Amino acid sequence: MTLVVNTHLFVSRQTPKWPAVKLLATLFISLLFLTGCFSREPELVTHQGLTMGTTFTVKWVSEKASQNASLNSEINQILKRVNQSMSTYISDSELSLFNQLPANQSADISSELAYVIGLGMNISEASSGAFDITVGPLVNLWGFGPDGRVVKAPTEQEIETTRQRVGYRFIQLDGNKLSKKKNSYVDLSAIAKGYGVDAIAELLEKNGINSYLVEIGGELRAKGLKPNGQSWRIAIESPVATLDRTVHRIIEVKDIGIATSGDYRNYFEEKGVRFSHTIDPNTAKPITHKLASVTVLAETCAEADGLATAMMVMGPEKAKAFAESESVEALFIVKSENGFEEFMTSGFNKYLVQ
Repeated sequence: MTLVVNTHLFVSRQTPKWPAVKLLATLFISLLFLTGCFSREPELVTHQGLTMGTTFTVKWVSEKASQNASLNSEINQILKRVNQSMSTYISDSELSLFNQLPANQSADISSELAYVIGLGMNISEASSGAFDITVGPLVNLWGFGPDGRVVKAPTEQEIETTRQRVGYRFIQLDGNKLSKKKNSYVDLSAIAKGYGVDAIAELLEKNGINSYLVEIGGELRAKGLKPNGQSWRIAIESPVATLDRTVHRIIEVKDIGIATSGDYRNYFEEKGVRFSHTIDPNTAKPITHKLASVTVLAETCAEADGLATAMMVMGPEKAKAFAESESVEALFIVKSENGFEEFMTSGFNKYLVQ
């Protein structure tokens, strides 16, 4: 699901031998100019573009105009690096090269990739496999991966054959060494955007920026306040499959990661049956329950991203029980005969703008 961000609502040359008076005047003016540079009023700076097959927007409160251009460049480099490491759409990415290895092989991977895979495996374990970073072969089989779209559901035999490759326990991470027991295929599409958000947030904080809003494809992380002293406001979209996007709820956040998962935009239909892009690793098929979307708040965006996918697979009842057991705040929107109904964990209500 896309989260709509509205910042209006929310969010060495030789020195000429001039006369002494003229030289002093020039120096005085220069000093005034430099003083102005370092005492400027805070302003909201925006940098945006394309990455990971979607869009990104980074907003931060800046007091040093001189560092903004450098940050733009560094943000672009981070996104390029994460994409080259974790994309399954880039044939020579670090992850793709691992996926091309045969069974019972291993590879030394970067610390960055190891961190994300480790986090994904932890969420897989905690969610009893509802989130599974090896679900990629099934995602591809159903036409929602880099292999391209399909308009016809796969046969039961194709599903059963493919599911034999799926299972997060078939891969092993030992430090920076990643191994596979089967012809496993790792897909980080449900967590990599969240990690990209966190990596940019870390860059901003290293540069002394403590008020920002980072977004990649609807996954976000917010910290601090806007220049006017207000918190960041995020609009949660209604889960309707139309071109006209409407707001379901607005939340006010800071110092937190936000991610939403939904089944209403990425799907295909066959003979009147809609097949969602969200694949349940346990059934090897698209989800069929009534949960339309779930928005999750967590300490990092990568965690929120992975947990939102896990809960989307679980369905409404199991997802709410899981959120409460893991002390995760979440908002659930469920399809009903009368449209949509919502429920949330006990602590989510404090983030709502009434």
